[in-house]
Amino acid sequence: MAGVVLAGLMAVAASGVRGEEQAKPADVYTPIDIRQIKIGGELGQRMDITVSNNLLKIDIDKDFLAAFAARNARGNDAYIGLGKTLDAMVRLAASTGSDALTARKKHVVDELVRIQQPDGYIGTMLPEERTWRLWDLHEQSYIIYALIDDFRLFGEERSLAAARKLADYILGRWPTKPADWVKAKQLPCNEWLSTINLKRAFLTLHEATGDRRYLDFIVRDLKSKEWEQPIVLGRHGMLEGHSYSYFSHCLVQLELYRLDPQAALLGPTQRAMDFLLAKDGMAITGGAGHDECWSDEQRGTGNLGETCSTLYQTLVYDSLLRMKGESRWGDLIERTLYNAAFAAQSPDGRKLRYYVPFEGPRVYFDRDTYCCPGNYRRLVGTMPSLIYYQVGNGIAVNLYTASQVTLKNGADIIVVRQETDYPNSGRVMLLVEPQKPTAFPLLLRIPQWCSHASVSINGTPSASTAKTGEFLKIDRTWQRGDKVTLDMAMPWRFVAGRKTQTGRAAVMRGPVVYALNPKQITLSAAGTTKETPPLGLDILVKRLVLLPETAELIAAASVRPGGTACRIKADLDKADKGAYTLILTEFPDPDGQATYFLLPDMKAAVNDELMQAK
Repeated sequence: MAGVVLAGLMAVAASGVRGEEQAKPADVYTPIDIRQIKIGGELGQRMDITVSNNLLKIDIDKDFLAAFAARNARGNDAYIGLGKTLDAMVRLAASTGSDALTARKKHVVDELVRIQQPDGYIGTMLPEERTWRLWDLHEQSYIIYALIDDFRLFGEERSLAAARKLADYILGRWPTKPADWVKAKQLPCNEWLSTINLKRAFLTLHEATGDRRYLDFIVRDLKSKEWEQPIVLGRHGMLEGHSYSYFSHCLVQLELYRLDPQAALLGPTQRAMDFLLAKDGMAITGGAGHDECWSDEQRGTGNLGETCSTLYQTLVYDSLLRMKGESRWGDLIERTLYNAAFAAQSPDGRKLRYYVPFEGPRVYFDRDTYCCPGNYRRLVGTMPSLIYYQVGNGIAVNLYTASQVTLKNGADIIVVRQETDYPNSGRVMLLVEPQKPTAFPLLLRIPQWCSHASVSINGTPSASTAKTGEFLKIDRTWQRGDKVTLDMAMPWRFVAGRKTQTGRAAVMRGPVVYALNPKQITLSAAGTTKETPPLGLDILVKRLVLLPETAELIAAASVRPGGTACRIKADLDKADKGAYTLILTEFPDPDGQATYFLLPDMKAAVNDELMQAK
């Protein structure tokens, strides 16, 4: 099966060859400045609670900055994760316009500039621990990246200067790298695990400054083009199976491919996507891996779906979507956000998770620092860039949520607004408002879960046919006030489980997975309600048989404002004639504990549309 999932990418690489020369590939879609996008709906709500109830509530001085001012830490517990959280602050301040968050990110940058050492060092460690101790480079790479974002989005020259000074410190330290680096006195790992995001930070610094030294460092010294790892299952040895690290290196190779289109640079990404989508590496929620490492058992319990990995999967999908314009990458972004990602945050936004299992209880992380909380915040800060893309002089709509994008093409200004309650329904209205009559394409992603979609323009059916699993292209001269209405059928789907979940099915509607909260089980008989039998949740869930024809959509605000739930009847051992009434809530329900169930006949189940046929 290897090679099937990204065969199109390999074709792109091959098509770039002309004799001895390779033409640099141009992305089909390009990002739109997040400051030109305003977001409402569920995505906007997630951004709002992340800002108001998380980033503005954490103790930034005590829990984050104090260790950097002291610089006296040693060992593996020195890691804070300040760079990740600062990057989220910068992006969310830019996209939401929050004055309070802008002031807070400025305070953090002020402190980092103030405490930066004359040699450029920013970190928490004692001199003898620096650089070669696990986490120091990791922390610094995210600080560099956040400072570059501050320069990019807020024009802060001092942030760029501090990023360069810290990067130059690392360049100066590199020739002193110990021969036995990462083999003693720290967690088992290897160089490519220790340098997560370092390559991306230096590549971004090269893009921001044009300084070739930063690109040469990641190509020559970090050997980014030669990086090659197999998919190794499980957490053992030197953590070769660490999925977060794997995705981070794939992301850099995809960017390097854009500079130098060598087909080999697509190989690791192809291998990872093939594992996720054709070899059972991705869970129904979009999450992947156990204990931070690759797994393919489809086991739903325990340490499933590290949040850091969830972010980097999403970033890789975004990169592939931009590269080829294929809608399946948008489908994967959507599935991952609405389930694995949002389940990593409490409904009020304050608490965050390291892992998100789909079976058994879920646990919130016990602190605001470290890697996963910061990367969750970064994921939310990334969302505005995943909704709209520029395609030529037009706009591609990838995610559906109440929002507005302003696109500037020379002197022309185009505004597109979405009005929708998605994912509650599949109805989306887009109001197109060019400054003057303008010809450009508008592309709408038709998800693979949607078996039928219809489109009308100003009330008249569109001549363009909406095809499942593609972007529908509407190319016309748009007038101010034009209205596009997209209606996507959103029936219930009972998605067949794989591996450990074989013989059972998950309940889905649109991109959303529904889970059973144990508090939502009622045993009803002859018009009366009895207590749930004392079977224990594990035993009860294994014996419940859902009756698909009884599924109905109901309103449920327990997980999110305006949320939904599935009310459905169930038998116990196929013998109770719908004695149970279950309320399956949206997967981010913090008390959701079961996702797969028996059906009277598995012929009613469908295959997961995101999985490739074997």
